[in-house]
Amino acid sequence: MTNDLPPRSDRAVRTRLLSVIGVGVVAAVVGSLLLWHAQVGEMLGLAADKAPVVSSVSAPANGMPPVTLATTTPSHRPTHRPTKNPSGTPTTPSKQPTKKPGHDKTTGPVSREESIDALSPKLRARLIKAFAAAKAAGVPIRINSGRRSAAKQQRLLNEAIKKYGSYQAAIHWVLPPKDSAHVQGKAVDIAPAAAMAWLNKNGWKYGVCRRYDNEPWHFEALTAPGTKCPPREPSATAQAD
Repeated sequence: MTNDLPPRSDRAVRTRLLSVIGVGVVAAVVGSLLLWHAQVGEMLGLAADKAPVVSSVSAPANGMPPVTLATTTPSHRPTHRPTKNPSGTPTTPSKQPTKKPGHDKTTGPVSREESIDALSPKLRARLIKAFAAAKAAGVPIRINSGRRSAAKQQRLLNEAIKKYGSYQAAIHWVLPPKDSAHVQGKAVDIAPAAAMAWLNKNGWKYGVCRRYDNEPWHFEALTAPGTKCPPREPSATAQAD
């Protein structure tokens, strides 16, 4: 008997060697693939160390804080600005105080001397009808002077005294306030001349008559409507005596 071991088979050695080589080749191929995959992923932005983008309602991945995708709403701004007054003052128009018609606190509202409303009721009613008839006949007619204040009558008398040289001469044309039918609202001076002539001719139909020869413009209610007028007086002198 001897201590020598029987020699191994060449086939078994060759098989083991090929196994080791195969494992190494496979490891090398796998490593190459992993390296290639990592490089390609980095190039495409898919590297593993990038944090995933998630919505605000999803749970965070890999312990990274969520990235919220905020949506901005476009703001609507005016395309133009309101114009300003060059002076910088407000453009709102200021309110002006409204002025009230004048009013005499002493005498109250003053009636116009030419107004028919200031006359006595009888003379006013008759003149309204006479004026309507004159207008229908195509004759313009107006009151030149109706009711007067006592102060104005006195002023007219003073002017007449200066003009005619004496009181007696003046009262042929202007009576003192106490005697004047104008102050009482019972007389009117008519204008123009065509109206004087028409009313002198037709006034009796309405109870309106010319009173003085020297004043063709002076008319009073001296008779009943439709009744002949009384004879005229030469002037106002007899009434003032």
